Amino acid sequence: MDLTLNNGVVMPALGFGVFQTPPEETAEAVRAALETGYRLIDTAAAYGNERQVGEAIRDSGLGRDEVFVETKVWISDFGYDETLHAFDKSAGKLGVETIDLFILHQALPSRFELTVQAYRALQTLLDEGRVRAIGVSNFMPGHLDALMREASVVPAVNQVEVHPYFGQPDVQAADAARGIVTQAWSPIGGITSYRGTSASTFDDPVIGEIAAAHGKTPAQVMLRWHLQQSRAAIPKSVRPQRIAENFAVFDFDLTDAQCAALDALDTGVRGGPEPDDITLESYGRAIPEA
Repeated sequence: MDLTLNNGVVMPALGFGVFQTPPEETAEAVRAALETGYRLIDTAAAYGNERQVGEAIRDSGLGRDEVFVETKVWISDFGYDETLHAFDKSAGKLGVETIDLFILHQALPSRFELTVQAYRALQTLLDEGRVRAIGVSNFMPGHLDALMREASVVPAVNQVEVHPYFGQPDVQAADAARGIVTQAWSPIGGITSYRGTSASTFDDPVIGEIAAAHGKTPAQVMLRWHLQQSRAAIPKSVRPQRIAENFAVFDFDLTDAQCAALDALDTGVRGGPEPDDITLESYGRAIPEA
């Protein structure tokens, strides 16, 4: 299943993420994902595993044009020249000349002028053909509004936390109004299982009941929910069985009532950092050259 971005580039709706995957486990996990059938791999400079992602893609035997690669610029590399250099660092580690989707990892509200300069660098990379599409991550509606007052290219993707317990309908609406694809990180609510709360999407009785009705797992139901609502999703795992399970979501359909039941689970409680709290002082860290 593919999605066509607002610049005409075609992107797989279901991808494989490597957030928090240790570098020493990344290559094997990505190899397993590619063997399973995933054709989109999501990484980031801040994850420290771009090199291993590139290694796995090269070892897969797949042509470069068969794998959609997306990565993200960390806030420490925001600024026009700095972000152009961030592309060179990421492309070098990945071992590619062209990055399919290049994303700003966060808005930087306290230094938004740096965010704008970084995005202008993305526009330059797009103009020069070094990236095929550009986007943002963790941008709230106000961040999008502020960016679009300065930018000439609408982001193709906004990668944000979305799962049944945190749907961010305001963000999704702001994205849709501009033709931006919402791409869900933590799409099956993995963040709910390790953030120290008692409630986890994996144990939710509503999700469990829907899963039982289809003979599927809760994770598969949540991923199918994303796809049927035209979102992209990037689940992660290092276990081959789970990697394959998360990809086996194209042989069933949720009913409208089941999708509505999943929508109704939204608690409004964010699992990740508050986007307006992101500062260089608290979150800045140097991204290595190699």
